[in-house]
Amino acid sequence: MSRSKAVPVLFCFLIIIAQAVDLRAQAVYGSVTGTVTDPQGAAVVGATVTVTNIVQNVSNQVKTNEAGFYNVTHLIPGRYQVKIEQDGYKAATTEVVVKVDVATTTDVALEIGAVTETVTISSEAIELSLKTDRSDVATSFDQRQIQELPTFDRNFTKFLLLSPGTQQLPGWQHAASENPQGSTQTMVNGQHFSGTSYQLDGTDNRDPILGIIVINPTLESVTQAKVTTQNYDAEFGQANAGVVTAQTRSGSNDPHGSVFLF
Repeated sequence: MSRSKAVPVLFCFLIIIAQAVDLRAQAVYGSVTGTVTDPQGAAVVGATVTVTNIVQNVSNQVKTNEAGFYNVTHLIPGRYQVKIEQDGYKAATTEVVVKVDVATTTDVALEIGAVTETVTISSEAIELSLKTDRSDVATSFDQRQIQELPTFDRNFTKFLLLSPGTQQLPGWQHAASENPQGSTQTMVNGQHFSGTSYQLDGTDNRDPILGIIVINPTLESVTQAKVTTQNYDAEFGQANAGVVTAQTRSGSNDPHGSVFLF
């Protein structure tokens, strides 16, 4: 291959890699999106939208476009404050919950007034809104559910069995030497357990030979888990049954721990 032909091929290869990295990132982060309007329902252009992680106090700021639309991506799971400011309107704030691989829709209608005035919007209706950005069928578990729901052996993979359409493989199991973590072999919608994909912080976490989870995370380390049983995105490779994504939590400056006893 001549040098003149090699350069375009290499360039295309780098573009494909960049796109693949961006797709993988969607499985790790969440996003906040929505439309900002005035009292008459017209789009508010150029409004400042600030999305702040309440725990870490880290902010992302964007402007609404000509349709009043905004989109803040690559957000780690957690609670966020959304603040919208525009001259001639009262500032509006609300709190939302960002989840892995989910776009949280937050539409806001501003009120006429001074920007120094603030209107707080209840997030109740937002959290119960319909999911319109994708058609996947999934069951999500937050940090509190994972830590407090009763599990006999503190096995993270047992949470898969709480999702509709899942069943533990009856009768046969991997030997303890092959599966020292005691991970369950779970069939999704009747498909073989080896067709279930496992993702941990966006990284492939499935044993290609045994078809089970590689790192079975401790319950205290997981901040959110999602079990997708139908219509998952094409970004999840090596899956023809279900997709299990888990996100681990970050640490803090204060020492802490937990104790359990069988």
